[in-house]
Amino acid sequence: MIPYVDSFRDPQVINVLLDRIRQLACGPVSFMEFCGGHTHAILKFGLRALMPAQIKMLSGPGCPVCVTSQVDLDRALALASQDGIVLATFGDMMRVPGTKGSLQEARAEGADVRVVYSCLDAVSLARAHPGRQVVFLAVGFETTAPTIAASVLKAHEEGLSNFSVLSLLKLTPPAMDAILSAREVKLHGILGPGHVTTVVGTRAWEFMPAKYRIPCAVAGFEPADILKAILALLELVKCGKPSVVNAYRRSVRAEGNPKARHFMKKVFHVVEAHWRGLGWLEESGLAFREEFQAFDAAVRFPLKVGSDGEEPRGCRCGEVLRGVMEPPQCPLFNKSCTPERPVGPCMVSGEGSCAAYHRYALSPKAF
Repeated sequence: MIPYVDSFRDPQVINVLLDRIRQLACGPVSFMEFCGGHTHAILKFGLRALMPAQIKMLSGPGCPVCVTSQVDLDRALALASQDGIVLATFGDMMRVPGTKGSLQEARAEGADVRVVYSCLDAVSLARAHPGRQVVFLAVGFETTAPTIAASVLKAHEEGLSNFSVLSLLKLTPPAMDAILSAREVKLHGILGPGHVTTVVGTRAWEFMPAKYRIPCAVAGFEPADILKAILALLELVKCGKPSVVNAYRRSVRAEGNPKARHFMKKVFHVVEAHWRGLGWLEESGLAFREEFQAFDAAVRFPLKVGSDGEEPRGCRCGEVLRGVMEPPQCPLFNKSCTPERPVGPCMVSGEGSCAAYHRYALSPKAF
């Protein structure tokens, strides 16, 4: 049994969890934390240094900015360069390098690119500027998609004809399925994404033990949350009975959030999507249903992108996202690729593995 944790940074609680982890860590195991937020938390709190050396933690593809393909980035840049368009986006997207620069550079050259905190902010921009076309650049997973769907419904209700969305939204289970089926890395368990699972529910991960005989433990983002989930994975590996464990019970339920999924399904339908590092994955993206295509920027502004989406020379983000390589193994890491001059998106995003290693692993800190 895993104890309920009341104090998520209490040293006594942490030490109890670490003692149990050390007792169970009898042989080498590799776990993948799907979520970029987990990678940052693990490094920020020095958890790798505190755990036994037999436990190897690998980063996964759980950074929506990082997995956005080069072609999609170039499409956003092409949209931003059009006269009369206001491109609204989250701050993480501003400095991600496309084939011909970034959105930040496009803004410096005169494009009207604005940072917003939600899709509703973009709706407000469209309302305030009826003579301009406002396009929201929608990048995210299941946590972001419901609020974007709700914003589209709001714009539809108001009859806003100058608001649209470029949907680069993605669904996470197909990405994890692709990594496990590729078998590029030997994994003994998966640290499931906490925020995503609040929407999709723990049942979304049941294919892992059923199809691959690999356990999954859904985790929160505090030190005790993560250690509790790792302990659960070790227990499942030891008993040889893989299953899905909810180690984030204060936020996650088996059924997830049906209302949030209702909004998603009302506005979007599931399509094939292109992921950086993983290629085209079936049923992993969200596109507008026919009744809402008036808000689809890809339909409203069918631009030709003058590039084939070639990755930046020497960038190994794709391999980092698949867990094949750790960021310091990339020859560009902390040399020609730094947060000030990023070559790839993994060094830019607040959930990027390279950014996490640069910020925390170069000067490890324990809480």
